[in-house]
Amino acid sequence: MKFPEYRARRTRRTPTLRNMVRETRLAVDDLIYPLFCVEGEDVCNPISSMPGVCQLSIDRLVTEAREVWNLGIPAVILFGIPDHKDAEGSAGTKENGIIPRAVRAVKQAVPELIVITDVCLCEYTDHGHCGVIRGEEVVNDPTLELLCMQAVAHARAGADIVAPSDMMDGRVAAIRRALDTDGFDGVPIMSYAVKYASAFYGPFREAAESAPRFGDRRSYQMDPANRREALREAQLDVNENADFLIVKPAMAYLDILRDLRERYDLPLAAYNVSGEFAMLKAAGRQGWIEHDRVMLELLTGMKRAGADLIISYHAKEAARLLTQA
Repeated sequence: MKFPEYRARRTRRTPTLRNMVRETRLAVDDLIYPLFCVEGEDVCNPISSMPGVCQLSIDRLVTEAREVWNLGIPAVILFGIPDHKDAEGSAGTKENGIIPRAVRAVKQAVPELIVITDVCLCEYTDHGHCGVIRGEEVVNDPTLELLCMQAVAHARAGADIVAPSDMMDGRVAAIRRALDTDGFDGVPIMSYAVKYASAFYGPFREAAESAPRFGDRRSYQMDPANRREALREAQLDVNENADFLIVKPAMAYLDILRDLRERYDLPLAAYNVSGEFAMLKAAGRQGWIEHDRVMLELLTGMKRAGADLIISYHAKEAARLLTQA
């Protein structure tokens, strides 16, 4: 049998050859680690559906931030859970709220670590929705005012990047104006540009104590069946001067990552969300998959699809494996 001149296996024969021709590289500095912050001291509340992930008081959060930096991970994204919640999420806009205090503590302890803050009301409202409620409707424009206050409070505390995740129309432009007016024109906006109304968020809602008390979020988060709409959503945020774009979730939306990568040259992040993390952990604990290999394969797939950055609860364990490789 006569073979063709080109034999693909020639460059797969040894680990060194495979490494030389590798097209996509996952690196530690691609990773962003999410952290959940609560009031109190020496608090570490494990999240039952997310093995290894805890709600942390600020003192424990600082310790975790040091570990993250020492692993080579360049950034964290912070989510705050206040002691008191109300209908308008007022705890989220306070200059001395849980996230501004956490930002100041982390930046003082680990000044080079990039601190990103989630800008949304769902963790702070007693109804669990991402905005102001009128009747049972989340109203857009009154919500923007509160999001602007929240973003500015985070910037004043020293946040390096603010990341609005609420999916209100016009929030990137509104936050940009508010930051610029307050003298924070150098603070970038990492927009959750494409955020689907996904069933993969369940464990996060336990961690952030943010499950809606009524209804769901389908009136403001995207329908998982829609692809072209993602391009419209991203274009709106590009037009409003977003500095980064996020696609959330990641695993079931690699086509969306690829679409955005081909169209836009802004830094693009994939959010490897809580349900994706929990599924992998459960299967690994049962011995049904090789956890570490599958984890790195999935993260590499997100990079291959076009992500520059990956927000992931796997970040610390991935960093250890990548450093050892």
